[in-house]
Amino acid sequence: MDLLDWHHGRLSSRRLAVLVRHLPRDSALLKELHGEAAEWSLTDYLLANVIDRLAEANWMFAMVNRDEDSEPLDYPEPVPRPGQPSDPGESPHGTSGDSLPSLQEIQRFLS
Repeated sequence: MDLLDWHHGRLSSRRLAVLVRHLPRDSALLKELHGEAAEWSLTDYLLANVIDRLAEANWMFAMVNRDEDSEPLDYPEPVPRPGQPSDPGESPHGTSGDSLPSLQEIQRFLS
């Protein structure tokens, strides 16, 4: 299938929108639009939350059972998730001024 088919009228806008809407998770368009988040499923997010809670529970257990004279332990850092800045001052979308169209803008263009 060629995108020029849509331009030449051999592919309807509705059919093109359906094809775009149902692209696989590893497609180039979804990776470009959503970055690493396109590769993360609900299960991945849930597992990251479980890891974070387990690390917090271990930290609490260690803090309660430590010697009173010892230094307190550092709070555990959460598992990095896609779209979240690694540094507190960094914006979630990076520092580049290039803005990609949103999925809604693409769908409006195709309809």
